[in-house]
Amino acid sequence: MAPEQPSPNDNDNGRSTIDRFFRGLSECIFHSKLGVADVQMVDYISDLLLRFTRLDATYRVRRTNGKPVTEVFQMLCEAEQRIGLAKREVHRHIGDFTLFWSGMYPESLRKAHKANSPDGFLDYCRQGKRAYAIAATIEGGEDRPSCEVLHRMSEQFEMCAYGLREIRREWEENIDPNSNDGLLLS
Repeated sequence: MAPEQPSPNDNDNGRSTIDRFFRGLSECIFHSKLGVADVQMVDYISDLLLRFTRLDATYRVRRTNGKPVTEVFQMLCEAEQRIGLAKREVHRHIGDFTLFWSGMYPESLRKAHKANSPDGFLDYCRQGKRAYAIAATIEGGEDRPSCEVLHRMSEQFEMCAYGLREIRREWEENIDPNSNDGLLLS
């Protein structure tokens, strides 16, 4: 009987292709190019990228009537109405939302400043840092990011946003426009 050959998925730990892609790209940019050795923070960022591939996760904060909150200004108002873990999760989401948009798609923020939107008056960097700092003061439990990780996300917000821009640049430089097998949105 021949020895069993390892499956190509044996080292995947059940991760999807896009999850492995985001993890690998995040590790490459943050560890190799930026010299960031904080594994928990890099894992948090790759998880953020994976979560935000779903629109319902990007706009997961809801008003009392069930409609999604689409602007940071509204999210801040919602956060003030929450207590405990719910408050932590809304502030964490504000941090994630502002980091994602200021890092991955900063050009969209310039459009928000021109549009008739309350977000046009907000500094996404300042609000993201503040939101992560507030979330870090509320204990979250074992199945949620630690207060320490959220605190570091607040302290390193600008560097994380820069790293996200580098991730976007890396994948855009490596997409073949003539190929139909592209994995990502461009």
